[in-house]
Amino acid sequence: MSQAGHISVAASPTVATSFTTDTGTAVPALNVLNVTAIDVTGDNVNGVQTRGGVSTVGGATNDLEVQLTNRLQGTVSVTGAVTGNLITFALSGSTASVYRFSFTVSGIDTATGDGVGYTVDASARTDAATATIISTPNIDSDEDASLSAALIDVVASGNNVILQPTGIAVQTINYSAVGTYVVVT
Repeated sequence: MSQAGHISVAASPTVATSFTTDTGTAVPALNVLNVTAIDVTGDNVNGVQTRGGVSTVGGATNDLEVQLTNRLQGTVSVTGAVTGNLITFALSGSTASVYRFSFTVSGIDTATGDGVGYTVDASARTDAATATIISTPNIDSDEDASLSAALIDVVASGNNVILQPTGIAVQTINYSAVGTYVVVT
């Protein structure tokens, strides 16, 4: 048995040919759009932004980035009872501003595997030339007994805020930190 009649074929679906972002436009190349997520130190009150067309990672017009903003990251290895710079952040050099920082820090003794963890909250201000820590940072620490002499602090140097761990004699401690900040001018 055969069926006679008219067959209707729908048109192909419309496919986007460009993607407008917060800063730029990404255009697929050969129908390929590279989407990446990264952390950036740039200030954005929403905490997230998109960037298209010229990415930090690849730099191609078919790159689209989803950026977590106001983020700070760092690592440092400290051997002995010395201080290391875990995160250094330059404050605004153009206008007076106040910043609030929150850091999460982990450290491991490379010989024993013993650990330390900190949460650090601090506020700083700048007159656009010199940074000042507003008050003693709030530090919550969890340390294995062998690392109880390890310290962490937030200091100002020039127009920078620096997260600084201090190690213990004859021990090597590897630190890693992630932080966020808010700023008002």
